[in-house]
Amino acid sequence: MKVLPALVVAPVVIASSSWACAALWLDGPLSGLLAAGFAAAAGGLLGWVRPGRTALACFAGLMVLVIAWWLAIEPRNDRDWLPEVAHPPTASVEGNLVTIRNVRNFHYRSETDFDERWEERTYDLSGLRGADLFLSYWGSPWIAHTIVSWEFDDGQHLAISIETRKERGEAYSALLGFFRQFELYYVVADERDLVGLRTNQRGEDVYLYRLRTPIETARAVLLDYLEEANRLAASPRWYNALTHNCTTTIRHHVKNVAAENPWNWRILVNGRLDELGYQRGTIDTSLPFEELRKRSHISERARAAANAPNFSQRIREGLPGERVRIQPAISQRGAESNS
Repeated sequence: MKVLPALVVAPVVIASSSWACAALWLDGPLSGLLAAGFAAAAGGLLGWVRPGRTALACFAGLMVLVIAWWLAIEPRNDRDWLPEVAHPPTASVEGNLVTIRNVRNFHYRSETDFDERWEERTYDLSGLRGADLFLSYWGSPWIAHTIVSWEFDDGQHLAISIETRKERGEAYSALLGFFRQFELYYVVADERDLVGLRTNQRGEDVYLYRLRTPIETARAVLLDYLEEANRLAASPRWYNALTHNCTTTIRHHVKNVAAENPWNWRILVNGRLDELGYQRGTIDTSLPFEELRKRSHISERARAAANAPNFSQRIREGLPGERVRIQPAISQRGAESNS
């Protein structure tokens, strides 16, 4: 093999081999044995088969087999789940009324000590006021967890967080999130549960931004979320830390109903998502960005509100950006969702 082609091919071979070994190790039934077998077979093909093109063709065939096996691994809904993700939410829509079952409203004494409350709630879409975005930071300022919440005229707030569905004894791992280790789960919850858990029990830094989203778009995105929640209750899907995480999945929902949703690197490096929203005008721009961010930090207000019945109202005290009811046209699919 000539030097230049080898310099191009070698990184691809190394990267694909590393992925295949990791997939076989983590997702395979025999763990290390399968990974070791693949490494030995790949090494033998590339080291001994000649000419080089034949070796690469054989290696590609081996990779196709691994990928086909990996894609065939099916997610399940019948595992021994952690209590906080034990019940998948489902929704039904009759006119403007949305009834959601398994809305999570736990009372937490600590992250692991809580009273379980799964509720059925009804929301009137004709009273939808808009949507908000929460960014929750637990470590690096470059990465955050995103939560979207919808606000209604009757004072209700419906928060939805896209997460991993973990089994008992299982903990989230960023590495494992790239493989077929976790099913996808939509936590549909009261803000006092979903946001308060992060601020009050986990000690995370949470920011809240009012989205300048047209009412009809906010409505269509919510309905698209709920359609997916219904699908997951019937046919589970895998979570993926790259393609189906807490932020990229939001983008999928928005793309389903909105005409424009261009890609940006901050969708992956989502700790900078508020900066992107500011530049695009999807959050309030009446203040300099740093001032907006400072005033949007709600962790202290959330800790002070704790289990107060008006938790959602108190965390919004002094929050910049009044609701603006903007009503532009939306995509045909969004219009059909509202009919």
